[in-house]
Amino acid sequence: MTGNLIRPARPDDAPAVVALRTVVFPYLVRGVESTRRMIAEPPPGEDWTAWVAEVDGQVIGWASAYRNGQTSTPDVGEVSTLHVHPAHRGRGVGTALLDTALGHLRVVGARRVRTWSQPGSLPFARRHGFTPSRELRYSALDLRPTPPMPEPPPGVRLLPAAEVDPRRIYQVDAESSLDEPGDIPTDAMGYDTWRYEVWDNLGLDRDASTVAEVDGTPTAISLVIRDGDRMWSGYTGTVPAHRGRGLARLAKQAALHRAATAGVRTAYTSNDEANAPMLAVNARLGYRPVAAQWSCLRELS
Repeated sequence: MTGNLIRPARPDDAPAVVALRTVVFPYLVRGVESTRRMIAEPPPGEDWTAWVAEVDGQVIGWASAYRNGQTSTPDVGEVSTLHVHPAHRGRGVGTALLDTALGHLRVVGARRVRTWSQPGSLPFARRHGFTPSRELRYSALDLRPTPPMPEPPPGVRLLPAAEVDPRRIYQVDAESSLDEPGDIPTDAMGYDTWRYEVWDNLGLDRDASTVAEVDGTPTAISLVIRDGDRMWSGYTGTVPAHRGRGLARLAKQAALHRAATAGVRTAYTSNDEANAPMLAVNARLGYRPVAAQWSCLRELS
């Protein structure tokens, strides 16, 4: 680690962090301005903190850690996916960033920690006490030619999120995500947190993001996070009472159509490998697998 510096991230690190992310995780989409905002104005109530690793003034590593306040499971901490430039691996940078993040989580009272690891980095995760648990599939879709706008059945409307009260969108998000597969349930996400994380996200394309209404009631959503000509499907889901009618596929296809019409060329998404319904939706829409990560867990003394 001689010559390397681990320090708290600053807002003006955002361009370098996004450039690093593009090299390490090209399928993740978070733009410069939304990254800058997250560093400058961290999510409320989560003790969120980020660090960068520098070599000769160049950012070559990144990590963030926070207390998960969106779950009823107590004392859960999260270490976001570590970013270390391939040219600087094997020199202790990742270990230094991880140790710093875990130290922060100890201070804020976390007792169980989750992080994410690419398959090739699982030996690193295991050496640091993490046990791989669940596989997450990343998929991509070329939006050329533009996907057609779907024709909804009678009683169903496909509205841009910009035309819907965000509190109604939040209700669909909160209700539909209760049974989403994963190690840690997302069952305690309050509106203020959702507003910060989702609605006020500077990358959220409210015109492309789509809400499916059934007889005037929002029942399914597909959210679009955009950075230039790339997009991320922030979340797609249907409330349980209306599942099995193809509403999630309709909402997502409409969102993809609107995004493509506005200049998006590549769409990315991710799903737990146990989430068979959404994997089937994505396959039908034409997504193809491009990468995988593993949810990894450890106890924190």
